[in-house]
Amino acid sequence: MAHAYTPGLKVVEHTVLTKHRRLPLPGEILVSKGDKVSAEQVVARTNLPGNVQTLNVAGLLGILADEIEEAMLKKAGDKIEKDEVVAQSKGLFGLFKSQVKSPINGEIENISKITGQVILREPPIPVEVIAYIEGEVLEIIKNEGVTIKAHGSFIQGIFGIGGETIGTLEMAVDDPDQILTEKDIKESFKDKIIIGGSIVTCDVLEHARKIGVKGVVIGGIEDQDLKKFMGYDIGVAITGSEQVGLTLIITEGFGKMSMADRTFNLLKSLSGKKSSINGATQIRAGVMRPEVIVPLDKAPSKKSSDISRGSGLEIGMAVRIIREPHFGAIGKVMALPVELAKIETEAKVRVLEVELDNKQKVTLPRANVEIIEG
Repeated sequence: MAHAYTPGLKVVEHTVLTKHRRLPLPGEILVSKGDKVSAEQVVARTNLPGNVQTLNVAGLLGILADEIEEAMLKKAGDKIEKDEVVAQSKGLFGLFKSQVKSPINGEIENISKITGQVILREPPIPVEVIAYIEGEVLEIIKNEGVTIKAHGSFIQGIFGIGGETIGTLEMAVDDPDQILTEKDIKESFKDKIIIGGSIVTCDVLEHARKIGVKGVVIGGIEDQDLKKFMGYDIGVAITGSEQVGLTLIITEGFGKMSMADRTFNLLKSLSGKKSSINGATQIRAGVMRPEVIVPLDKAPSKKSSDISRGSGLEIGMAVRIIREPHFGAIGKVMALPVELAKIETEAKVRVLEVELDNKQKVTLPRANVEIIEG
C-alpha cells in the first residue's frame, strides 16, 4: 500500500542532527574533520567585497577625461583614507590648484580615461560563520563551510521571527495553558531563552527585549501583537532576518493556543541546558520551520530518530490540524479510508479520521493535517 506523505512538525527527544554551515563566498575553514566544536565557535570566515563609490575626478577638476591620469596622485590598487587628496589639477602658473579628496577609507579600484571617473571601493566586510550547535565536524566543504553532527533534542515550531541565537533554556511558566505576563519574566532571564505557555502580547515581548531575553518559545500570538512588535506587517515571505532584539518561536499557531503537552514537557525536561534556536520560517517551496535544538552530552542508549527521513501517515500517529475549522487542534489518527470522499467543495479527496484530545472524532482531508513526529 502506498504512503501518503504529509508535512510534519518534529518534536523529538533524541535524534541525530546535522547542520551545514556555509560561507556566502569562498573563504577559510578554521576547523578540521573530527574536531569537537562549541556552538559559538567560529568555523569559517571570509571577506565580502566593500561597497563601491564613483568619483567624477575630471568633472570636479574641470579637465578632459583623457587627462585624468596626469592629475591623479594615486594609482589603481593604492590604499586611501577619507579626506586624503587623490587628485590635483596643474593650476595656473603652478598656483590655484584644485584638489579632489577621497570620501571614504578604502582603495582605488579603477581609473577611467574614457569617463574621467575613479572607482573607489570601501574596505572588505569580514563575515564569520559559527558552528551554531555543539558537536563534531563531520565533513569539510572545501573553501565553503562544514557539516556538523550532534546528538540532541529537536523541536520545530509552526512560525517564527528572528535569526539564530544561543542561550540557556528557562521555564517562565508552570503550565502550557498559562499566559506569559511581564511578572513571569525575571531579571535573571537576561541572555536566556524562555519558555512560555499559551500566548504572549506585544507589551510582554517588549519587556522581555528590555530585560535582554535572547528568545521566547510560546504556543501562540495574536497577529496584531506580532505586527505591533515588529513595526510592520510581515506578510508571507521567508522570515529570520528581522532585527527585533530577540528570536520568537510559535509552536502552535496564531491566537491563544496552549502549547502541546508533549512539546511543553520536553522543553521543561531540558530547562537549564544550553540550546540553539532559529526563528527562520518559509511556508512555500523549500519549507523551513523555526527550531529549538538542545545538544546532549552523549548519544542516547536507545535508538535515535533520524529527522531527515520522510514520514507517511499511519494509524495511531499524532497530528496537528492546520486548517479551519479545527486549526491548531491536536489528535490521533484513527482511520485512513482508502476510498475518496466528497468534501464541502464537492471535490473528491483522500481523508482521514482523527480523534482530538477532547475525544471528538472528525473526518477531514489528509492535506489538512501535519504529523507531529517524535
